[in-house]
Amino acid sequence: MKTSDFYFDLPQELIAQTPLERRDSSRLLALDRATGNTRHMHFYDLPSLLRPGDCLVLNDSRVLPARLIGHRAGGGACEVLLLIDRGEKVWECLVRPGKKLRPGAKVTFGDGELSAEVVGEVVGGNRLVRFDYDGIFLEALERLGKMPLPPYIKAELDDGERYQTVYSKVVGSAAAPTAGLHFTKELLEQVQAMGVRVCYVTLHVGLGTFRPVKAENLDEHEMHSEYCVIPQETADVINGTRRAGGRVICVGTTSCRTVESWAADDGTLAASAGWTNIFIYPGYRFKVLDALITNFHLPESTLIMLVSALAGREHVLSAYEEAVREKYRFFSFGDAMFIGSRIDEPGSKKTETLE
Repeated sequence: MKTSDFYFDLPQELIAQTPLERRDSSRLLALDRATGNTRHMHFYDLPSLLRPGDCLVLNDSRVLPARLIGHRAGGGACEVLLLIDRGEKVWECLVRPGKKLRPGAKVTFGDGELSAEVVGEVVGGNRLVRFDYDGIFLEALERLGKMPLPPYIKAELDDGERYQTVYSKVVGSAAAPTAGLHFTKELLEQVQAMGVRVCYVTLHVGLGTFRPVKAENLDEHEMHSEYCVIPQETADVINGTRRAGGRVICVGTTSCRTVESWAADDGTLAASAGWTNIFIYPGYRFKVLDALITNFHLPESTLIMLVSALAGREHVLSAYEEAVREKYRFFSFGDAMFIGSRIDEPGSKKTETLE
């Protein structure tokens, strides 16, 4: 398949710039992965698509306030975006302006409570930056850092917590696992009360998720790597759900990539941790996942390729065209999709019995 097979026309005005006041008031487009049938809902209607015995798999990674605005020694503003902790106070970073931040360049942030030196370059143009500080680095970041919003969001965010899920816990992502932004604590309590298990994985989202696919043929694309963890408790919940005939419903492509990366051929999981560069596109056979909750993704992105692997390219692109016609909000602060089986309700324009 070719990258261009996953293009769709998206008006710029549909790219959501700010989150809605109420997280779960976003719209929800339910897509039947087998038939292509659709159903228009709101996210607070999600429990009607769930069944007792299902489990939700959520990514509890928390976004690092990783965007630092500083000044170069000798003058001039600069920006440093933390990507990967390489240990010994050294981080792999994106820097701007790149021509001014070569090895040996020094930078200060705030009133000098945090300083840094560029100590190397890596393939792709990223820099290795060693930080110097007193106390705890994360506390300094909380004071000085800004949320690293995606490049297509131009508005400033008044409340940084709106770019965090309500269940975020493990700091380390350079971008939010945005499918989870729609959940409130009350909604999670509601689904648990109806007999749906909730469990957590951790995948620290890298900025590679926003990089365009440059290869024309999909089998030539090299996927970026991200660190992920599956706790034993989560493996037990997922294995138990599958044995009992329940559905494993991943919240976000990051949760999906985590469980699919470490699953055995028979779909069983054990406690696992490590780096994954799994690339899921049409032709992939899912081992664990039965349904997916996700946002609307960029044209020709690896994420729209993943959802197409689950529901079929034609069904997904048709649903996206419908979402554009209905003026759904797209990307990180936009609306959501539920991709599963038998989602239609009696009386909808495409009907089938909802189990």
